[in-house]
Amino acid sequence: MVRGSIGRLASRALSVGGKWQHQQLRRLNVHEYQGADLMGKFGINVPKGAVVGSVQEVKEVLKNVFPSEKEIVVKSQILAGGRGLGTFKSGLQGGVHIVKAEEAESLAAKMLNQVLVTKQTGPQGKVVGKVYLCEKMSLVNEMYFAITLDRQTAGPLIIACSKGGTSIEDLAEKYPDMIIKVPVDVFKGITDEDAAKVVDGLAPKTADRQSSIEQIKKLYELFCKSDCTMLEINPLAETADKKLVAADAKLNFDDNAAFRQKEIFALRDTTQEDPREVAAAKADLNYIGLDGEIGCMVNGAGLAMATMDIIKLHGGTPANFLDVGGSASEGQVVEAFKILTSDDRVKAILVNIFGGIMKCDVIASGIVNAAKQVSTQVFIEGVDLKVPVVVRLEGTNVDQGKRILKESGLALITAEDLDDAAEKAVKAYAK
Repeated sequence: MVRGSIGRLASRALSVGGKWQHQQLRRLNVHEYQGADLMGKFGINVPKGAVVGSVQEVKEVLKNVFPSEKEIVVKSQILAGGRGLGTFKSGLQGGVHIVKAEEAESLAAKMLNQVLVTKQTGPQGKVVGKVYLCEKMSLVNEMYFAITLDRQTAGPLIIACSKGGTSIEDLAEKYPDMIIKVPVDVFKGITDEDAAKVVDGLAPKTADRQSSIEQIKKLYELFCKSDCTMLEINPLAETADKKLVAADAKLNFDDNAAFRQKEIFALRDTTQEDPREVAAAKADLNYIGLDGEIGCMVNGAGLAMATMDIIKLHGGTPANFLDVGGSASEGQVVEAFKILTSDDRVKAILVNIFGGIMKCDVIASGIVNAAKQVSTQVFIEGVDLKVPVVVRLEGTNVDQGKRILKESGLALITAEDLDDAAEKAVKAYAK
C-alpha cells in the first residue's frame, strides 16, 4: 500500500516543451524488508518477517521462524508502488496475499522470478527477486504517518492522519481536516511536545500514549541519523496488544550522504533500476531516461532543459536528460555516449556543448573515442550511417574541438547554434 502513497514527495515532473513527464530523483530507495530491518534496529515496532529468494528458503522460514503460524502474509518485493493491486505477467493477480501457512510455498513459487506489473512499473513491469514472509497481525486500527523535508519550514515535517491504509492523496481528498502537520526544529530536534501533537493527531484508540510518543521519537531519530529524505508508514497500525506497529513502510535516503551511510547504501538493488541510470551514476553523470527518440548530451542542467524544449518545439521528442557537467573527463564523455547509444529508441543524437569550464576539445575527443568503441552508431569511413549525430560546439577551445571532429573521419552533422542543431536533429531522425 505505502509504496504508491506519497509519490508526489518522492518524485517530480519534468516539463519538456510544455509536456510533463515523470522524472526519477537521485535518491536511494530500499525494499520493504530492508526498511523493516533498519527500523527494528532503532527500536521501532515492526511485524516479524523473513525474506526469501527461493522455494527451499520458504520451507526453512516456515519451519524456523513461523512454526506455529496458521496464516502468513506473502509480499512480493519490487521497488514500485501498487503491488497489492498489481498483476503478474503469468496471470497471477496481486503481489501481496494472506494465505494459510501450508499455501505460502506454492504462492511464493508463483511470484519468484516472475514479472509484476503495477501502476508505477509501466507495462514492462519488474522482476520479483525476493518475497517477504510476515506474520499476520491482528490490527484494530490503521493510521498514516510520514516524515519528509519541507522547504517552507526548512526542516523535517511530520505528517499524520488518524485514517490510514490508503494513499495520502485519497486521505487528503476525503479527510482533509484529519491530516496534521508538525514541523520539527532541526537544531532542537523532536521534543516531547512535538511527539505528543503527532500522537494526538493519530488519535490511537488503544495504544499506550507514552509508548506511542516514544515510538514517534524513535522514528524521527531514524529519519535524521540515517539521512532519510522520506519515511512513510502506511499503515501505522494499532494491534490487539495495544502497540503501535509500522505495518508497511517506505524509506528514501539522500544520495549526498552515501559517504557516511555506507551500510545503508550497500542495500541498493540495481536490478530494480533503469540500467542506463545505473551506468550513469557509476560514471558520475546526471542522466534521466525519457521516452523520446532524440538522445541529448549537454553540459549544464539549464542548457539541457533548453535543448529538450527546443527539440520539442521543432517536432521531436527528447530520449533523455543528460548533463555531463562542467568538469567531465574524456572517459565520462565516452560513457555518456555509450549510454545514449544503448537505448534502442534513440534514432538521432544531439550534442550541445557551450564550453566554459567544460572544454570543447575534451567533448570532441570523447565523441570520437566513443564512436570507435560503439559498433553500431556512427558513420566511419564509408559504413552506412545508422544513427545521425548532430554536434553544436561553442566556447572554450571550440576551434580545437571542431578540428578534432573534422579530422576524425566521422560523418557528423555540425550546427551553428542551438536552434539550428535541434532542427537538424529532428530532420535527421525524420529521414
